[in-house]
Amino acid sequence: MKILLDTHLLLWAAGRSERLSPMAQALLGDPNNTLLFSAASLWEVAIKQGLGRPDFHADPRLLRRGLLDNGYIELSVTSEHAVAVAALPAIHKDPFDRILIAQSLVEGVVLLTADPLVSRYPGPIRQV
Repeated sequence: MKILLDTHLLLWAAGRSERLSPMAQALLGDPNNTLLFSAASLWEVAIKQGLGRPDFHADPRLLRRGLLDNGYIELSVTSEHAVAVAALPAIHKDPFDRILIAQSLVEGVVLLTADPLVSRYPGPIRQV
């Protein structure tokens, strides 16, 4: 299964694995799964770290390098992803989450999230 992680799950997987649920740990540890991260997540980390948000304390360059070194595949943001945001219901207003949802739908990959609002969207989204 191809799995796209939302930004918080990426941060937790990279440095605070005790925050991951047992289900998330099992999915991330399954060698049959292909793990993806979005360029949008690194953009979010860079912006929110620059604003001094304590939950986004990771250096985005080191985070990217660590993800790639651990076998994650980077998913670029395309214009197809961007226009797919327009078709999403107005459940969640966060633009970073909305682009991740659009990427999941366009690419047909499962989006893992800990956010109950994100999990309300239709499509291949799993709250863990």
